[in-house]
Amino acid sequence: MDLVALSDFLLLPDDDLTLATVLKGPLVGLSEEALFHVAHGRRGTLWRSLVALAETEPEFRPARRYLGDLLARTDFSAPYELFAGLLNRPCPADERSGRRAILKRLGPDAQDPLEEFLAVCLAFEKTEPPSLQNFLAWLAASDAEIKRELEQGGGTVRIMTVHGSKGLQAPIVFLPDTLGSPTQSPPILWPDESCPVPLFAARRSQEDGLCAEARARANRRRDQEYRRLLYVALTRAEDRLYICGHQGKREPSDECWYRLFEEAMRDNGVPHSFDFTGLCPDGWAGEGWRLVGAQTAEVPRHVESEESAAAEPPPPWIAEPPPGEPEPSRPLTPSRPDGEEPAVRSPLGTDDGQRFRRGLLVHRLLQTLPNLAEAARETACRRFLARPAHKLTPEQQDAIARETLAVLSHAEFAHLFGPGSRAEVPLVGVVALGDGSRALAGRIDRLALTGDTVWIVDYKTNRPPPRDLEDVPMVYRRQMAAYREALRAVYPGRRVRCVLLWTDGPYTMELPPSVLDAAAAGLAPRVG
Repeated sequence: MDLVALSDFLLLPDDDLTLATVLKGPLVGLSEEALFHVAHGRRGTLWRSLVALAETEPEFRPARRYLGDLLARTDFSAPYELFAGLLNRPCPADERSGRRAILKRLGPDAQDPLEEFLAVCLAFEKTEPPSLQNFLAWLAASDAEIKRELEQGGGTVRIMTVHGSKGLQAPIVFLPDTLGSPTQSPPILWPDESCPVPLFAARRSQEDGLCAEARARANRRRDQEYRRLLYVALTRAEDRLYICGHQGKREPSDECWYRLFEEAMRDNGVPHSFDFTGLCPDGWAGEGWRLVGAQTAEVPRHVESEESAAAEPPPPWIAEPPPGEPEPSRPLTPSRPDGEEPAVRSPLGTDDGQRFRRGLLVHRLLQTLPNLAEAARETACRRFLARPAHKLTPEQQDAIARETLAVLSHAEFAHLFGPGSRAEVPLVGVVALGDGSRALAGRIDRLALTGDTVWIVDYKTNRPPPRDLEDVPMVYRRQMAAYREALRAVYPGRRVRCVLLWTDGPYTMELPPSVLDAAAAGLAPRVG
């Protein structure tokens, strides 16, 4: 923000408020009295007043010289060059570098935003004209945020809201203000199932039954969120949690955090065992609760003492070695088989790399087109293939479209693309093969459930496709065998049938159990 304010001044020196921000910022570092001396009683802009004072008062010459030099170089420097230079060169607040001045004012936590800001400058210059005004407009239009990992800061006191503390822990946590509770209703009651239109909050005396019910629901959601935040606050402490509250003239609500915790302590039989009276010089007084493991007279059921925990025998898994990892350590990926793919003839030309693009396009179309109405499939298919990025000739587009639509319109394949089917189903797990097991990571082209049968469909775009089962490559058999073993565990008691769908035809080829059993034996890990 300091660098952006300096940029705004460099683009518009007559902006007095921005210049005042820069003068008070870490790079210049004027005091309140010095800034008042420049601003009070001036005639004209703040920048003209600074220039005039610098001629007679040496105190203001470093700031005037520093800002004047930046103004002279702004129109001739790219954003990264400008900001990297001012961070590495001396400035009025520090004789060594601007980066050092910022870190002295804001601490070491400012290092991350500075580095990220310079990285953003470089990223901007790769795609945009490197002008400062264009950079600021580009930066304002972006939604980038820089978040630091707060757990990295050790030996520091962190002050944050409950929302900001989500996911963080600390050895000691204080809740300093727990006597307040939400009392305001939202000004607009947004619609829900029972209220179809927004309702503007009015005086309670003017509310009808519908408004009163909507307000009650909104208040209930507000109170639920208030209690959820209490849970977040209570679970941030690793060792100690201090719950405090300052009571004014009004009696706190029974629904405030302190009263809720007080009620819980009483319900668990924790006595008043700690007295602040006389310990705090600022007038704090009163009794409190201390809950420290087994020293408490009555320990809640969910808090175990050290003695009872030590008396229980350790679980048996402590002394046992961990189970072995599935062999081999590299997961079995049926969609990327270990063996070589069979050689195929591509219909798109002599370039063998074209076959992979054609296969990807067919798979993509068979994934998305079944979700459309039958009358809209051909138009969507040809519009997709006509995209310039695919680099297909009209003849190639027509060939792929006819082949894909022939698969979807084939009567024998209707049950494979019905309502109970899904496309591109990921499959991860461990499958039992022979006397061992192997890790599995794959993706099924099409999965269909019909009655008590599970259909596994894998698309193959090979040309020419095999007509006999004996000619199906072994890598395809092992791929379907691995899928079958995994889905048997997912759908116990159902019959799993594996089908290869050859798009050149089109026709299907079901792999019988005997073929899959033989292929699974080849996937089984070696024993001994």
